[in-house]
Amino acid sequence: MVACVTIGQLVLKEGAPVTSLRSRVIGLGSFLPPRVVTNDDLAQIMDTSDEWIVQRTGIKERRWVEGVTSTSDLAVEASRRALDSAGLTPEDLDMIFLATISPDHFFPGSGVFLQTKLGLAGIPAIDVRQQCTGFIYALSMADQYIRTGSARKILVVGAEVHSKGLDKSTNGRDITVLFGDGAGAVVLEAMEVNNPQLDSHLLSTHLYTDGAHAEDLWVPAVSTAYDEQIVDQRMLDRGDQYPKMNGRQVFVHAVKRMPEAVEIALEHNGYQIDDVDLFVFHQANLRINEAVAHRLGAPEEKVFNTIEKYANTTAATIPIGLDEAVKAGRLQPGMLVALAAFGGGFTWGSALLRW
Repeated sequence: MVACVTIGQLVLKEGAPVTSLRSRVIGLGSFLPPRVVTNDDLAQIMDTSDEWIVQRTGIKERRWVEGVTSTSDLAVEASRRALDSAGLTPEDLDMIFLATISPDHFFPGSGVFLQTKLGLAGIPAIDVRQQCTGFIYALSMADQYIRTGSARKILVVGAEVHSKGLDKSTNGRDITVLFGDGAGAVVLEAMEVNNPQLDSHLLSTHLYTDGAHAEDLWVPAVSTAYDEQIVDQRMLDRGDQYPKMNGRQVFVHAVKRMPEAVEIALEHNGYQIDDVDLFVFHQANLRINEAVAHRLGAPEEKVFNTIEKYANTTAATIPIGLDEAVKAGRLQPGMLVALAAFGGGFTWGSALLRW
């Protein structure tokens, strides 16, 4: 009789290396709210223009929610689509990771609201607060659970509702024009990799942080760092409830850190830039992504962007981008795909996948 050991929900033969388990994407989905907000629409409420926004950011339009729609509402729609594409039901899941910086409420995290909207209870629902790099951080953590045999199927979601937290006056113009609402999701499944050159799987993830730059891209309030209240009238009068950004610092660091992270991922796995079939970068600013691609030597036809029509959906940009790339026929089975993101914190990271 062959002895076995149970780790989490997987039963492995005795002596079988847990590290042989890898994650593969078996489901993919995204959801964008129906309301389209163009640059001309923004020009009606602030001193800006389509030409000004496109020249600096590459953005033509974005999606904003209406009424009581929340982050978890977007997340559940993207999740259902990802589960449908995987041929699974919510009951098949072992864990949920939800990356967002725009939670439904101050607490608890939005993962629990997503869980209950999926009709689930009992399984872990974990929130990830790593801003624009949130999806890659969540992907990395989910991958570790699968590699150790602690879970077989994990839902990883990035979702944001930014529109309700923006200064929609000329004072907030530089940031408000950048952001949109949306959600994207993937379903990961545990598998044994027999041929790393051919088998669909997540090769590796690489995560980094430099907190010295936290205040170059942040929202100062609501905060426990001031006086006795998490929010007071002085904070509101200063506009501390709105995002603040040192645009020059963000640009300089993003253009440096994202290429570094991609190069580290490729070196770690023994690949070169030319081996990559598709690059999906975080969609913060088209000018940043153009500079990142130039620094890497990545040809334009291998870089997939969605920022023109969806703007910056923070933790949702990469899973939305993957879903859009599949729909556009740009992402095919067997392709080597490099992901990279940079955001507040500063945080940044990369992932390399065989699709």
